[in-house]
Amino acid sequence: MPTADAVLFDMDGVIVDSRAAIEAAWATALAHHTGRTLTDTDIHEHVHGRTGAHTVAALFPDHSAAQHREIWAHVDRLEETAPYRMIPGVRQFLAALNSAGVVVGLVTSGWTAKIDHVVGLLDLPDPFAVVISRDDVANGKPHPEPYLTGCAAIDVPPERTLVFEDSLSGVRSAVAAGTTCVAIGDPALTAAGAIASVEDFTGLSLERSVPGEFRLNGVAAPIAIRATAR
Repeated sequence: MPTADAVLFDMDGVIVDSRAAIEAAWATALAHHTGRTLTDTDIHEHVHGRTGAHTVAALFPDHSAAQHREIWAHVDRLEETAPYRMIPGVRQFLAALNSAGVVVGLVTSGWTAKIDHVVGLLDLPDPFAVVISRDDVANGKPHPEPYLTGCAAIDVPPERTLVFEDSLSGVRSAVAAGTTCVAIGDPALTAAGAIASVEDFTGLSLERSVPGEFRLNGVAAPIAIRATAR
């Protein structure tokens, strides 16, 4: 049974349901700068779970680097104030982890302004011991660097870290880093290496098994989580 000394969360699709807002932001930018409509193929291959650098280069191949920066900034501004819906049960689950003394971190392709917006919506006192953003790594997901950086920041080895992810690139990043990954929303992500999948966090709970250790209920694969927060 995997035992985790820390839990790392992705943000988009795990903390908040941001799919519609992200798609709308890129669709608005694409229509404004090219007159083109964002397609399902664009969304699947180049939007969700991808860095902004990848998306802007893929959707605007004929634009200059300076134009890419302008477009990306336009999309960022739209996402920073978008109305996001919390993934069901995530606030309660985060509160339970915090209360139990579990080290919790955030590893996201987001940036400071958007992260602050989302964390503010959680309305929890300091829910994350560490936050790794797109500005903290040279290589975004699916490269393992984001989760390796997160593990290093909390001083917990990847093999003792549990990750919640919702995208193919995110799961690949977590698995490549050597963490244990549970997929949110898409059962097919187990084919990419997630050990289990759940629809959301409403069915998850912590059950104390021995002092300082909890069993994670609601996941098909047995997982233990240790309280190691100082």
